[in-house]
Amino acid sequence: MQEMMAGCPAERTLRLIEGRWKLLILSQLFGGTLRFSDLQRAINTALPVGVTPKMLTQDLRQMEIDGLVRREVYAEVPPKVEYSLTPLGQSLRPVVEAMIDWGQRHEWEVEGTAYPCAAAWQGADEGRADAAASEFEAAALV
Repeated sequence: MQEMMAGCPAERTLRLIEGRWKLLILSQLFGGTLRFSDLQRAINTALPVGVTPKMLTQDLRQMEIDGLVRREVYAEVPPKVEYSLTPLGQSLRPVVEAMIDWGQRHEWEVEGTAYPCAAAWQGADEGRADAAASEFEAAALV
């Protein structure tokens, strides 16, 4: 395996998706275009601790700068803003799926508190946050 050096492709990829909320934002937007409030609600329904509007805005802005997210503003009153993934953002889907798969296969070997992103991820494809919330609640009871 090649030695990882600063600026290597793996490190650049991780920098694009690092942070508490970016994977969850991606997982919800893999399911399609969402308005800000719908995106926040989907994330907050999937997790016991929710994302604040400030943090969601910061991550969405950075993801837009990085070319992962497209922000579309409609000239209406009240203003309507929708978020979707660019082709570059969509191309991260297999990367995120591989990370979730690896994490599930090795969860007992890795120390630390479990993070329920797999439940949120499944929710994006199965009715968004409703399914994710059910999976999270079921996992919490075990």
